[in-house]
Amino acid sequence: MALDSETFDALITTIRRYVTERLRPLEAQVEADDSVPDAVIAEMRAMGLFGLSIDPEYGGIGLTMEEECRVAMELGRTTPAFRSAFGTNVGIGSQGLVMAGTPAQKAEWLPRIASGEIVTSFALTEPDVGSDSGAVKTRAVRDGDVYRLTGTKRFITNADRASLFTVMARTGGEGARGVSAFLMPADLPGVSIGEPERKMGQKGAKVADVVLDDVPVPAANMLGAEGEGFKVAMRVLDRGRLHIAAVCVGVAGRLIADCVAYAGGRVQFGQPISAFQLIQAMIADSKTEAMAAQALMLDAARRKDAGDPITLEAAAAKYFASEMVGRVADRAVQIFGGAGYIADYGIERLYRDVRLFRIYEGTSQIQQLIIARETIKQGG
Repeated sequence: MALDSETFDALITTIRRYVTERLRPLEAQVEADDSVPDAVIAEMRAMGLFGLSIDPEYGGIGLTMEEECRVAMELGRTTPAFRSAFGTNVGIGSQGLVMAGTPAQKAEWLPRIASGEIVTSFALTEPDVGSDSGAVKTRAVRDGDVYRLTGTKRFITNADRASLFTVMARTGGEGARGVSAFLMPADLPGVSIGEPERKMGQKGAKVADVVLDDVPVPAANMLGAEGEGFKVAMRVLDRGRLHIAAVCVGVAGRLIADCVAYAGGRVQFGQPISAFQLIQAMIADSKTEAMAAQALMLDAARRKDAGDPITLEAAAAKYFASEMVGRVADRAVQIFGGAGYIADYGIERLYRDVRLFRIYEGTSQIQQLIIARETIKQGG
């Protein structure tokens, strides 16, 4: 159920002020330290940001998909690491449980996820398994009341801080139908976390390997039925793709605002560069594409809230928005000129940060395949 308009408007206003007054001044520090300050994490917990998408029955705020996307747009106006600090709790780390969990599983985990007491993570990708997510090699072998999990997961967001993982592992034969989903506490014997990877951008948002060595996961921790893990993962990713599309729109809005402010103050040939038509053309293209991405994303979110299937719409929104923000970031560097290449202005940081959006939650090429497949299926 959606929040009443007054309450939601107050939430948006609070988050907008928090982003502007608290988070943006910390961007350079997060980049230098490759870490979000503990004080900020505590503030986000107190604001309820870890439980945005979780039902109030379990202590969350219970936003609709459209409301969540509008919040994500606001959070996109600062470095993505801040959103990533709680993003897995809101999205891929919790939604498998929300969609497929039993009442007992939900009661055990969701209140602590919503409060931020525990951080969740989604463990699908492996060293040899990325876009071909139905080819998971991690094994789960039944042994009495437990499944013993063995394998390696790669590039797992928030793995260094997670207390609970949603793990995709193979319980049956080859292909997607042989994959099952498990809730795996991080403190089980046999779980080890690798060192966080050094990345091109999105500093402060850590990813690391998760190595599983005969980990005894209780059979009661399976999400859904055996063999339904791939289906759970795809439903989770539909929602996650809309969230990422919204973040992309938010980052684009930040970049456009920075470009307008800079172009209005930068004087060349005796006038602000915003007076030059070629600069205006780059701003116009960026604004138009950002508006189109926002419309596409919000339409898909409303369809999801109405209960419609959105596999095509989510893929299209994520594909267009992530490609769009890459183009906007490139134009921003061009508008800023030499200053856009210098760290002090922050444009080069956002340029690096947005590159990842075209890769995770399914690469642009995977989104193209989904869009084409779903369009052909509907046409046939």
